[in-house]
Amino acid sequence: MPNNKKRNKNKKRKRNEREERQQPTIHPRNKYSEKPPDFHLLASLYPCFEQFVFYTRDGRAKIDWTDFNATRELTRVLLQHDHGVKWWIPDGQLCPTVPNRSNYIHWIEDLLSSDIIANAKTTGEKVRGFDIGTGANCIYPLLGASLLGWSFVGSDVTDVALEWAGKNVNNNPHISDLIEIRKASNAQKTSKEDVDNQLLSDENKPSSGGSTKEEAESVASKLEVVASELKKDESGQPVLLGVVKNGEHFDFCMCNPPFFETMEEAGLNPRTACGGTPEEMVCPGGEMAFIMRIIDDSVALKQSFRWYTSMVGRKANLKGLVSKLWEAGVSIVKTTEFVQGETCRWGLAWSFLPLTKKLLTSHVTEKRNLSFMLEGIQRQFSAIHVLKSVESHFLASGASCKSNPSLFAVDVTPSTEYCDSILNYGVRNIDETSSGQLSDETNLMAELGFRITVFQQIPGTLLLKGSLQHSGSQLTGAFSLMVQQLENALKKEFCRET
Repeated sequence: MPNNKKRNKNKKRKRNEREERQQPTIHPRNKYSEKPPDFHLLASLYPCFEQFVFYTRDGRAKIDWTDFNATRELTRVLLQHDHGVKWWIPDGQLCPTVPNRSNYIHWIEDLLSSDIIANAKTTGEKVRGFDIGTGANCIYPLLGASLLGWSFVGSDVTDVALEWAGKNVNNNPHISDLIEIRKASNAQKTSKEDVDNQLLSDENKPSSGGSTKEEAESVASKLEVVASELKKDESGQPVLLGVVKNGEHFDFCMCNPPFFETMEEAGLNPRTACGGTPEEMVCPGGEMAFIMRIIDDSVALKQSFRWYTSMVGRKANLKGLVSKLWEAGVSIVKTTEFVQGETCRWGLAWSFLPLTKKLLTSHVTEKRNLSFMLEGIQRQFSAIHVLKSVESHFLASGASCKSNPSLFAVDVTPSTEYCDSILNYGVRNIDETSSGQLSDETNLMAELGFRITVFQQIPGTLLLKGSLQHSGSQLTGAFSLMVQQLENALKKEFCRET
């Protein structure tokens, strides 16, 4: 018995150590990742900040996070001291935390520097971003421009936000040329009458010699944009459509959306005082509805942006948003978690650009084995239910499957069509032999054969592992996406909402 207790204790300790290692942390390139803001130092350098600093019995300098004036002054001195940016906002406007917002900027930097999707930019060409709802604080353009030299368009709908965002830009002449503040509500909006008139005009134009198919696609494209614009709720301001100008292209958009449905809900956290107006904090339907509008606009704008991104305040919303994105036909979805102190936010990114060939051929060793956890599984479900669902998931895609219940494993060989659809990048474009002929597709599919194994962890938690059966597979990127889609499907089917 003592030995059993000791073994259990060691297992628990190792599990806790593993969980601690897996906890998301502040971005490693964040200026504050290894050295948090030194309140004592800042108080000694900035008298206006000193009045908000107090000391604990053990001599640690702290501020009252429920005091809006204290948090605003902290943001001001951090921007001035660490970023060389002059900044201020009037009472009541949303006050951002600099370390947390920096995490989002660096995550976008990671997305842009990755080789997941195509990049048509030439070396040295400036990165261009679009900040949806930049607010009076204009924090993302100011950080992106000062840290990385990016250019920005920042949009908003209220006069106060536009006025103070403009002041914050103009007070920093060393980066002011990089940032444009644009009024969203003044952007030209498309009406049904506008489209009808445009379509009539197009019909009356002499033919340019193009094919009937091309003309039909042009009309369909216009109708798609209009349908998306007209189905917005009546109270909704423009998000991207009508604000992005014709012919504009951006590397990314970003957004700190209204997280709440009511101001009462927004004020439920008694431990912080970040300010915020109803326009900044509240939206009918909350953040879910607002981000859905960004997704709708992205479907119409497609490749006008390399990456569409948004911050998400509730982890439970990620599941529905990711499902919506796959339904919308995106080529890739990425998520992350932003951690700063006790505050957690999530990042959501997607793109309609084709995946690059490099993704499919160069990450074999690091992507051969993938795993994910199913936590909060509903009590009526067991590992065998999940195993059967794994098999059904891949059979529905046209894959061939061989289930081994004794090993709690399913061997999967996906179809060519499934690889085509999941990558949005035809198998016939993936690899060519030295003679210029395509590799045999059957061999490619055999190379992508993999096994999904289900492991019981603790009650209510399962670990699923995916393992490619062949090293050196040419389609490893497809395997990664297949496992990601399987994870989303299983969590939706078996896990409780959190």
